[in-house]
Amino acid sequence: MEMFTSTPQAEKQMNSQSAFATSAPANYAPVNSPSQATSAATTSSFTNKNVALPQNRTSNQSVEQAFAPFANKMVEAGLPAAAIRMFRHYYTQLYRGETGFIDCQAAQPVESLPTVAELSSYADAGKAALAQTAVIKLNGGLGTTMGMEGPKSLITVKEGLSFLDIIVRQILYLRQSHEVDLPLILMNSFNTQQASAEALAHYPDLTQAVPYDFMQHRIPKIWQDDLGAVSWSENRQLEWCPPGHGDLYLALQTSGMLQQLLTAGYTYAFISNADNLGATVDLDILGYFAANKVPFLMEVAKRTAADRKGGHLAQNAEQGLILREVAQCPPEEMEDFQNIKRYAYFNTNNLWVHLPTLQTLLQEQEGVLDLPLIRNKKPVDPTDPESPGVYQLETAMGHAIALFPNAQALQIERNRFLPVKSTNDLLALWSDAYVLDADYQIRLNPERPSEEPPTVELDKRFYGLFADLQARFPHGAPSLVNCACFTVEGDICFDADVVFTGEIHISHPHAQPLHWVSEPT
Repeated sequence: MEMFTSTPQAEKQMNSQSAFATSAPANYAPVNSPSQATSAATTSSFTNKNVALPQNRTSNQSVEQAFAPFANKMVEAGLPAAAIRMFRHYYTQLYRGETGFIDCQAAQPVESLPTVAELSSYADAGKAALAQTAVIKLNGGLGTTMGMEGPKSLITVKEGLSFLDIIVRQILYLRQSHEVDLPLILMNSFNTQQASAEALAHYPDLTQAVPYDFMQHRIPKIWQDDLGAVSWSENRQLEWCPPGHGDLYLALQTSGMLQQLLTAGYTYAFISNADNLGATVDLDILGYFAANKVPFLMEVAKRTAADRKGGHLAQNAEQGLILREVAQCPPEEMEDFQNIKRYAYFNTNNLWVHLPTLQTLLQEQEGVLDLPLIRNKKPVDPTDPESPGVYQLETAMGHAIALFPNAQALQIERNRFLPVKSTNDLLALWSDAYVLDADYQIRLNPERPSEEPPTVELDKRFYGLFADLQARFPHGAPSLVNCACFTVEGDICFDADVVFTGEIHISHPHAQPLHWVSEPT
């Protein structure tokens, strides 16, 4: 590894070159009766543990009395009855002191899974099923961890194109190549709907039989001290929060989108995050999913050290495959949770769902799929860590794997998982380490000496926010096509045409910013 430690000079020219488990496939088997549905759903939270209740909570107040202000607030906001029932379901768990923890005894490791490399014989079945398939992208995120306010999917990521631009072009390419009406549907939040609709208006060829989007619900935040409804006069919008992407299923139903898809003849849905450009319709996977009548298929990948804090796949004797997020791990078991040899697979959030089975499940449960509770502690104002604490109740859509009989998981390669969760990820994607192919697929540059992507670690103090990243890389990313590792500590502004190779670690511990210029030719 080549390491650079700067001197206190304001500008310095340096040479930046360096040396170098599942059930067997069966016929679709939705839950057959309300009693069975209740049994299948309620087991998902059987491992919840109780904790001490908030001291300021009125001890003799019933959950109905405590929930009444929330119900009134949601009715006034125009939320559907099913969304209110869902929120009451999880508020009741919180009120009773449940944490949503799943211990290691209930989350046993998954030893092995089928791989995508084994599915090449299903390509023709995938082509046949493509006309019955819809693509759904989770588009509710604002990129708040990078200091952004607008939709994250509108960030420019490659060749002047945003996430959403590239997604649309991927869809149009598939439509033209296979002569199908493949619809693109966005699950928007109240923060992203208008801007995303304006962006889609630039694509008049993107016509389809169903609407382009549906809305995620919103739910009230809850004071941590007394479990009351948050009132925040400084900004009423901060009284609300999204319920996590587990809301997808109910939002599909209450918006009417699920019925519209079924009426239009769509049977399968491929669902993924809008910030993961590796998540495209794969005909081998689609063919396997359709030919084997799998009701729910989760794409998972092997965990690495970088993934140890993320959620993992597990299995349970009663439920089969389950998903456990870090917020569901008891604190005393965190070391075991992060053991990537024991828990070898993580959920990429690329999911395939059989829509008729989903409709049956939602109808039998009156919209309340009992996905495990995720209780997040946050400040009421995310920009002010010292503001009063609230609970945000969330669910994750991957947890539905425990609710679909005969659900499966499939091991994929990491090229189908390219999320942008930080400015580190964004700079790597900006760079020439990745290329945008003619089919609008993002792939590692074939000229890279390694099949592994570059590891980028930027000093959060100076590069953690999107605006700061742009300010310090005003000419775009440096060349990383031959770079294995790029680490920067300190405040450095990079010039145009900078090339890094091998393993690079730059340290600038001084207060005065450093200007890094390219090597003269």
